[in-house]
Amino acid sequence: MSNLDRAPVPALCGGRGFVVAEPVRELLSPRRVKLGESTEVRRLLPNLGRRMVGAWAFVDHYGPDDIADEPGMQVPPHPHIGLQTVSWLHEGEVLHRDSTGSLQTIRPRELGLMTSGRAIAHSEESPKSHARFLHGAQLWVALPDGDRHVEPHFEHHSVLPTVTAPGLTATVILGDLDGSRSPGTVYTPIVGADLALTRGADVRLPLEPDFEYAVLSMSGEASVDGVPVLPGSMLYLGCGRTELPLRAGSDAGLMLLGGEPFAEELVMWWNFVARTNEEIVQARSDWMNGDSFGEVKGYDGGPLAAPELPPGPLKKRGRVR
Repeated sequence: MSNLDRAPVPALCGGRGFVVAEPVRELLSPRRVKLGESTEVRRLLPNLGRRMVGAWAFVDHYGPDDIADEPGMQVPPHPHIGLQTVSWLHEGEVLHRDSTGSLQTIRPRELGLMTSGRAIAHSEESPKSHARFLHGAQLWVALPDGDRHVEPHFEHHSVLPTVTAPGLTATVILGDLDGSRSPGTVYTPIVGADLALTRGADVRLPLEPDFEYAVLSMSGEASVDGVPVLPGSMLYLGCGRTELPLRAGSDAGLMLLGGEPFAEELVMWWNFVARTNEEIVQARSDWMNGDSFGEVKGYDGGPLAAPELPPGPLKKRGRVR
């Protein structure tokens, strides 16, 4: 759950001034980024046009990649502050290690949820013996100010609640959907759900009008509120919706992301979510000096070095550029 750019661009986001208070259909295209040695991701958030959806602040989609003869995902130990990471797979496995001592293999449609709080380090890798294909999403949730210094911890939930309708099975990853609640710990009103649609499905999913939403396409042919959404793209939907029309031209996989608009303004750089430039500078220094983040034991290799900071101070701004 990492940003491995060696020249990361500061993302200055948060605040409600740029939240779209009415339903919209804003299609977001990804940019391609290398993650580790052999995995390329499609980055949807932060985006040139939009930086957050509720508390969701970072979204990568990757695969399906044929890694039968490849090492697969190999992400060395790296740090995080001020956020939660969400690992979500459709195919393959990812082995998670972190500085609290967690060691967990995450499999398809199981929730790996890491709360960095004040500071944590972790690594991610495909097991040595792994499935042929790797396909999933990596996401961050920004922590509100009152909870961003909590003790770091990791959760793994192999059984999650579902919401069903003809042609639809929705697995509730985080938060609440249509009366079903995920066991994952959350700190803001939020929802994340995996939507599995069968060919020919034509359904309406109930939504909270006070939430803003987006839908990420993972696979297949589907339209969201009449807009075709291709795999690896995301449709921002704004607020003010009570339901969402979904249609599938083939078996399809989507992710629904939503939540109450995030009121606080943030500074996000590399793998840190903070409130000020000074906090980012201190976190980078702590990581490079071996302070605060602890040790990830068992990974075969050294930790990532932090990139150089940009020349000027990072300043908080709005949610869109």
